[in-house]
Amino acid sequence: MSNFWGSLPHLQKGERFIVGIDGLSRAGKTTIVKELGEQLCGRYDVHTFHIDDYIVSKSRRYHTGQEEWFEYYQLQWDVLWLRNHFFEILKMEREFNLHKYTASLDCCEWQNVTLPDTCVVLIEGIFLQREEWREFFDYVIYLDCPREKRFAREKEATRKKSAKFERRYWKAEDYYLQTIKPEQKADLVLQV
Repeated sequence: MSNFWGSLPHLQKGERFIVGIDGLSRAGKTTIVKELGEQLCGRYDVHTFHIDDYIVSKSRRYHTGQEEWFEYYQLQWDVLWLRNHFFEILKMEREFNLHKYTASLDCCEWQNVTLPDTCVVLIEGIFLQREEWREFFDYVIYLDCPREKRFAREKEATRKKSAKFERRYWKAEDYYLQTIKPEQKADLVLQV
């Protein structure tokens, strides 16, 4: 992580530094974000976003007629909407609204976001370095964790559904690894 600390600029008033914490499912992104937030606290104002808070309703990402891996990679989020209404304005806008997903209701509700004028923004999630979003990050940390280790972190009941992982999640992850090559594009790769 020493590479990361050396990359943090002294923020001038009104500047925001956007950090992506990318990694596949169960790689430890949330844990790293929590640790980073605690370490940055006191030096910078910090605001954290979890990209999975901004997925779309199930009807838009399941049973669409597309292959399951495609639904997960391309339809789980409204990628272009997030580009236009989140990523593009992160450095400019102090207040904005996002569609935040509520799992219990399977719907999105408006969330008002207020950012400090000067801060570090941490964004954690899978597929963050996709072409539509990569340019908006000032720094990206990629967590490299073997599939077997990540899968072992799932609940036992979830692990029994390995066929769904093969059709939906792992195929999408393989697509991401092969086409985007996130470990090569990241500023820092952590073996976890």
